[in-house]
Amino acid sequence: MIKTFSITDIGKKRKMNQDYVYTSEMPVGPLPNLFLVADGMGGHKAGDYASKCAIETIVETVESSPDTGTVPVLEKAISHANEVVRERAESDEALNGMGTTMVAATIDKDLLCVANVGDSRLYVINSREIRQITRDHSLVEEMVRMGGIRRDQARSHPDKNIITRAIGAEDDLKIDFFQVRLCRGDIVLMCSDGLTNMIEDEEIRMILHGQRDLVEKAEGLVNAANNNGGKDNIAVVLIEPGLDEDNR
Repeated sequence: MIKTFSITDIGKKRKMNQDYVYTSEMPVGPLPNLFLVADGMGGHKAGDYASKCAIETIVETVESSPDTGTVPVLEKAISHANEVVRERAESDEALNGMGTTMVAATIDKDLLCVANVGDSRLYVINSREIRQITRDHSLVEEMVRMGGIRRDQARSHPDKNIITRAIGAEDDLKIDFFQVRLCRGDIVLMCSDGLTNMIEDEEIRMILHGQRDLVEKAEGLVNAANNNGGKDNIAVVLIEPGLDEDNR
């Protein structure tokens, strides 16, 4: 049986929390469960509105989806959220230019399906390793891939917050999809960059391995991010897939 815990935190520097999360361990439309993390961007209240609007639109669209395949369901829902966010931004000057990242996940037995736009992340973590499943859609990530800068330089690069894809940014939204077979002992972490910009991957793995339950693990991550500066809002969703002996 799947267990989850989610938390958002304003951090130590921001005046508003523009991160938004959604979790349902129960079926949502044709999906067996649904987990979402969004990190909004824009002027006063616009980023807050964008992340909330996108998540609510995705949930409503999935609930009424006639499709059965996981990828088509998520693709249509996220694309529709992109249309809605763009329409709202065009109709209200205060929301002009707003957008949001989005990482979505659903788990069917031991199969994890992930959709990603932007630089919020999904990891699969166990006692031995931490694996980033999503790829950041960011300027700095492109520079790393092209060999322009080293991976260890990316964390402190002045352009690290510039993202290359977001819900609300363009009419034609490109969405990345990933599928992963989970094993017994794996934990799924979904988070905004307010966590990953403050804590190294290996520290994340150690915090998760060192705490007893999901609540302590999530709170430990948020506390570590704030202790390291808390420069941004922090969103964390933790999922224990609850696999039995047959899925080791």
